[in-house]
Formats: sequence, structure tokens, C-alpha cells
Amino acid sequence: MTTETDRGTTRSFLFVLGSSRADGNSEILARTAAAQLPADIPQHWVDLNRTPLPDFEDDRHDTGTWPSGENEEELRRVTTEATDIVIVSPLYWYNVSAQTKRYLDYWSGWLSLPGARFKERMAGRTLWGVTVMADDEEVVADGLVTTLHHTAAYMRMGFGGVLLGNGSRPGQIRDDERAMLRAKTFFQSATPPALFPYEEGTAAEES
Repeated sequence: MTTETDRGTTRSFLFVLGSSRADGNSEILARTAAAQLPADIPQHWVDLNRTPLPDFEDDRHDTGTWPSGENEEELRRVTTEATDIVIVSPLYWYNVSAQTKRYLDYWSGWLSLPGARFKERMAGRTLWGVTVMADDEEVVADGLVTTLHHTAAYMRMGFGGVLLGNGSRPGQIRDDERAMLRAKTFFQSATPPALFPYEEGTAAEES
């Protein structure tokens, strides 16, 4: 995938699929939203089940070379090449899936990887989320939303929000007319810089 993201001139989307089910409801909703993007914006889709990572081991403070496998290298490459990263995960126990959490854990390792400049490269890009849940009350997804928002805040990224939908059985998301309608304009949403709650008051005072 050829991009010019380091110079900020070309927009490109990375969709990270974190469901345990192929063609799941969250993926269906994400693809509905992605279909509305202009044709000249590159899209790259990664299925974490097909690009598995071992459990993350925090070796950041050990001496020696950071050990990385082929899948990790590929995921780091496509992550840093994208201007927009879309986390596509069903709501599992009120947060992201295990596959998604493992992927985000690897960000911790990339932060201290010599020469990677991971945090510097991610700053100013945008993090989005798409999730489908069995519960009708969207408030139960607050934990997932907070996880993604605070990840963006730490990385100094913009946050486009989380597209929420309802569904449990395969394909059931298509019956959620409100979610499917919101998907049509989701990527047109504003993407302000993500701030931790303790930073929001300071930002308001400075403005």
C-alpha cells in the first residue's frame, strides 16, 4: 500500500478486524461505512484471526533486541502507514475483543522500539471504532469507547468516535436501520484531538 502519510498529503484507512467470527456483524457495519469513502482513498483490511499475534510480553525495560515476528512487523507497518485506523470489534464483556486488546498491547512495545518513532508517527492521525453488541442500550459500550478514546488521547491522535449497532445472530446488524443509516455518514464526523478528562478543562481555559 503506497501512502504519503508522513507528509500528510494522502489519506488512507486501515480497518483492523478483531472478531472471533468471520464476516461478523461488526465487520458488516464497518464495510457499510467504508463503502461511503471516496474511491481514491486507499483501504487496507487486516483480520487479526488471520494475522495472529502471540500474547504480548512486556520486555520494554529489558536489555537486548526487541524480538518481533513476521505478523507483528506487518501489523506495525500497516498501522504506521495509515492516516486513519478503524478498530472493528464486537463488544465482548463490555470492552474490545481479546484479539483487539492484544493488538493494542503491542502498541506498548512499539512505543519503545528503537528507531520506530511510533508515538511521533501516530500523533495527528485518527482513531475510529465500530462495534456491534447484543444489548439495546448503547451505554453498556462505554468501556469500549473509553478504551479507544483514551488510547487516542495518549497517542495524541484525533478521535472520530465509535459507530454502534445492535445484533447478535449472524447478519442481524442489517436489521438495525438506525446503525446502518449512521454508517452512511460516519466517516464524515469531526475528528477533534482526543484529550484525557483532566486535560479538557485546561484546553477550555486556554481557548
